[in-house]
Amino acid sequence: MSDIVEKTLTALPGLFLQNQPAGGPAAPKASFSSRLGGLVRGITALTSKHEEEKLIQQELNSLRATVSAPTTTLKMMKECMVRLIYCEMLGYDASFGYIHAIKLAQQGNLLEKRVGYLAVSLFLHENHELLLLLVNTVVKDLQSTNLVEVCMALTIVSQIFPREMIPAVLPLIEDKLQHSKEIIRRKAVLALYKFYLIAPNQVQHIHIKFRKALCDRDVGVMAASLHIYLRMIKENSSAYKDLTGSFVTILKQVVGGKLPVDFNYHSVPAPWLQIQLLRILGLLGKDDQRTSELMYDVLDESLRRAELNHNVTYAILFECVHTVYSIYPKSELLEKAAKCIGKFVLSPKINLKYLGLKALTYVIQQDPTLALQHQMTIIECLDHPDPIIKRETLELLYRITNAQNVTVIVQKMLEYLHQSKEEYIIVNLVGKIAELAEKYAPDNAWFIQTMNAVFSVGGDVMHPDIPNNFLRLLAEGFDDETEDQQLRLYAVQSYLTLLDMENAFYPQRFLQVMSWVLGEYSYLLEKEKPEDVITRLYKLLMNDSISSETKAWLFAAVIKLTPQAHSSNLVERLIQEFTISLDTCMRQHAFELKYLHENIELMKSLFPVDKSCEEMVVDASLSFLDGFVAEGLSQGAAPYKPHHQRQEEKLSQEKVLNFEPYGLSFSSSGFTGRQSPAGISLGSDVSGNSAETGLKETSSLKLEGIKKLWGKEGYLPKKESKIGDEVEAPPIPQENLTIENMDQVITKRDQSQVLTQSKEEKEKQLLASSLFVGLGSEGTINLLGKADTVSHKFRRKSKGKEAQSEETTSAHSVTCSSLSSLSKVTCENNYLNTLQGKEDKEFKKFSFSSQLLDSESLTELPLVEKLSDCSLSVPSLFADNDMEIFHPPPSTAASVAKEETTEYMHSNLMEVCNNEAVSISSYKIWKDDCLLMVWSVASKSGSELKSANLEIFPAENFKITEQLGCCLPVMEAESTRNFQYSVQLEKPFTEGNLSGFINYQLVDTHSVQLEFSINLSLLDFIRPLKISTEDFGKLWLSFANDVKQNIKTSESQAALPSALKTLQQKLRLHVIDIIGNEGLLACQMLPSIPCLLHCRVHTNVIALWFRSSCSALPDYLSYQCQKVMEGS
Repeated sequence: MSDIVEKTLTALPGLFLQNQPAGGPAAPKASFSSRLGGLVRGITALTSKHEEEKLIQQELNSLRATVSAPTTTLKMMKECMVRLIYCEMLGYDASFGYIHAIKLAQQGNLLEKRVGYLAVSLFLHENHELLLLLVNTVVKDLQSTNLVEVCMALTIVSQIFPREMIPAVLPLIEDKLQHSKEIIRRKAVLALYKFYLIAPNQVQHIHIKFRKALCDRDVGVMAASLHIYLRMIKENSSAYKDLTGSFVTILKQVVGGKLPVDFNYHSVPAPWLQIQLLRILGLLGKDDQRTSELMYDVLDESLRRAELNHNVTYAILFECVHTVYSIYPKSELLEKAAKCIGKFVLSPKINLKYLGLKALTYVIQQDPTLALQHQMTIIECLDHPDPIIKRETLELLYRITNAQNVTVIVQKMLEYLHQSKEEYIIVNLVGKIAELAEKYAPDNAWFIQTMNAVFSVGGDVMHPDIPNNFLRLLAEGFDDETEDQQLRLYAVQSYLTLLDMENAFYPQRFLQVMSWVLGEYSYLLEKEKPEDVITRLYKLLMNDSISSETKAWLFAAVIKLTPQAHSSNLVERLIQEFTISLDTCMRQHAFELKYLHENIELMKSLFPVDKSCEEMVVDASLSFLDGFVAEGLSQGAAPYKPHHQRQEEKLSQEKVLNFEPYGLSFSSSGFTGRQSPAGISLGSDVSGNSAETGLKETSSLKLEGIKKLWGKEGYLPKKESKIGDEVEAPPIPQENLTIENMDQVITKRDQSQVLTQSKEEKEKQLLASSLFVGLGSEGTINLLGKADTVSHKFRRKSKGKEAQSEETTSAHSVTCSSLSSLSKVTCENNYLNTLQGKEDKEFKKFSFSSQLLDSESLTELPLVEKLSDCSLSVPSLFADNDMEIFHPPPSTAASVAKEETTEYMHSNLMEVCNNEAVSISSYKIWKDDCLLMVWSVASKSGSELKSANLEIFPAENFKITEQLGCCLPVMEAESTRNFQYSVQLEKPFTEGNLSGFINYQLVDTHSVQLEFSINLSLLDFIRPLKISTEDFGKLWLSFANDVKQNIKTSESQAALPSALKTLQQKLRLHVIDIIGNEGLLACQMLPSIPCLLHCRVHTNVIALWFRSSCSALPDYLSYQCQKVMEGS
């Protein structure tokens, strides 16, 4: 250790003082070495933490006095910064030096700037408030002609930079992409990559420049751009399919050794660059045969050239295997990849064996039989001394679990669980065992015993969802009522047996599960009386090792059992002991039981037998308190104030600093901080000149020519300018997925037996036959991400069978082509209305304020102009200009059932896939509450379609529900089939797609399958939000996520009506009101996430301010606004 310290002390002076003049560097070096070196030596010589804290505090006090002294020079400040960095790295607070680090970066020479920037990057985080002081310095250094200063500025930008200040430096960094020096271009690309990570929508408009960086003549710049492309391709691979050829060419040059030798590592050409390119190719070629064919040759070359001679080549081979199994399969490549996996798995080196198991765990999803080739090696890995190898082997077994080998695999997992002491491993394995037990349990006894072992070993560290799901499974039951009762009875009997064991310790969550089950289902016992169960629960309540929370569960079980018990002596004794308990919660439960016990009939009605799943009627409005509220108000009590009103009153009483920049900003509109741009005061009796503007009434304001919007009565809008009430999105119930797997015949696979085997080898062969049963070509297997084809032991009831509601259920299949049977996924309809009978809910023309009504351009502002012919398209609300108004043809008028035909906005019919026999087309219909996707399968020859079935793969961001029955006035012919699915947004996204396939069969032909993919954007789920100006102000104050942006426009767009018209038509924003040169707009992201926009036009610049409860929505709309304004 002392040698390392000495070497460090020797190197530090030369690092930080290398720019000293030749005349006298000795003194500064000695001074620096003596101070920093003395500090390091002093700390290493200490023997206790207390002595270290004392020494560091003395050093910090000395540094605080030095940096605060007016006579401290920049050279001395630089040395102080180095010592502060050292103290901060040891974990001590040196916040007093943060501001001095920023000053050093602003004022010093090159070396002092370097130390200042270094200190800032180590001291501050991205959201630190002091970073605002560094923005001007970064802008100045980016504009410098000194390459070192530009490099330092780009480095600090790529490390820490406030998200709000990105627009200030983004144009400068864009210019640096064209710099003549490679290092500047490379750092600029890395800075843009950082921006993409924290604010992707702000750099989407420079994707063309990213492509130029990919083709840069410097290898470093090209390699830096791969980080951005890897991230973007992960989010939306379909948008970058055209770059596949470029990535393949780059990889060929890298593998062929065409790069400079500086990029070689142990004679391996640019290994990390190869890994990045392989990951990108794996994403681009997934489920795409045409794209995959472009990369087969280079992948074959990569597998051939990567020889097993160094650790870095193992990493390349691993990525090659991963890519080969990710793209569209090719048999020759799969065989070579399988050989590589075999070399890894059979290697005596632990690291390579781990890589082999990791690769095998991944590829087992595509080729289950590959595990059979290495079954004996996998068996040996179960007893490997390295715990990492054993854990990865269990992960592999978890992937190949089916109904035949579940008992053996779960037993191996439980054995490893008993040996492990790491909390992470326990939590991970417990969850997997619980999942396998519920999915493949052979009988009730095994399931309950396995779950008991899970609760006993997992203890209180397991995820709370595991016991909750177990109790819900018992409560909701299955399709077979007799099986339900048998499972519950066995659970009760097993828990009573466990409680009768002497000196047994059980985790608190296990005891909570026991108490709930005994309280709910003890009535199923024939030999045991409720008094006997209460006796066991009483013993647990009197145990001091039981936590207060668990005692509450036990007390609840006693309360449920009390109405069923004939004798009340034990209950009365329990009440007497706990009514004087020091625990407030237990004392409250005791008094509740005491008063309930006085009326047994009331208790029986309150706690009926086996009614845990019945719906409870809850009065959410608390109407039973109306009389109490009215009485309180009559006696002078203050009325209830909503949260946003209390927040507004609190802000109005505080002195808030204005952080808005001067010039073109929103502060000139008369609002600051969290105040509403509509100028709305939300107080019940606050006048218009209240603290809404942050000024007192005595302030002298020039109000000539200002439109009067406020009076003593509050806001004074004209009646004719009222827009409409707020549209509330209908509630969307949670989908309930019920999986029903079909039985499949399982055939046994013949295995060759060696005649001469030792006893140990025979045992391994027997274990292998138990573990890998069902993995043959006709067997079944549980694969992550694929449907299971084994009938589940426990199949939960669909809530649609129990609930008395008007919602209908529908089903759509989710099936992988590699499985021979179908798994049906039944989903509830997400409260989607049919298209018929909604004449008054579609997009209507709306009016603006009186100022806009006077404009001649108002005639051009309807949201959608009605057309007489469905073949003509209207000005699009979206960027693709493919939206139309759907008019049913006259021949189908009778099918509308004499109802007025509603006009719906929809896209053009677009072909998504075809072959020589059929053509599959699709179009979108933008409903108020969802996106309706319509697919049409048409025979090209006019032959009759015997059958057709469309299936959509599960999508991460969407909830997809089939619309049963044709809700469009379209008549299906024998040669066409139509499918309709409603798409609900589950979470925000930038770009997404729907993928699936269609199985069809023509007359006298066999069944054929076609795959398709359709791109979706977040704009498909944006709808106008019609609210009043007052509601706009209330919502504005309640939202915390905001984005501001200034957009330059042409002279024709400078007028406010023209800008509003563009935003309304292209982005479906509802114009609420116009006040002077400012406009208020609103929209919502389905199902009900609002976003507000304040728009202000000044000469040829539009200032936009978005606010929403969703952080991603303002960024996305800001980018879309910039896109449509610049493109129109």
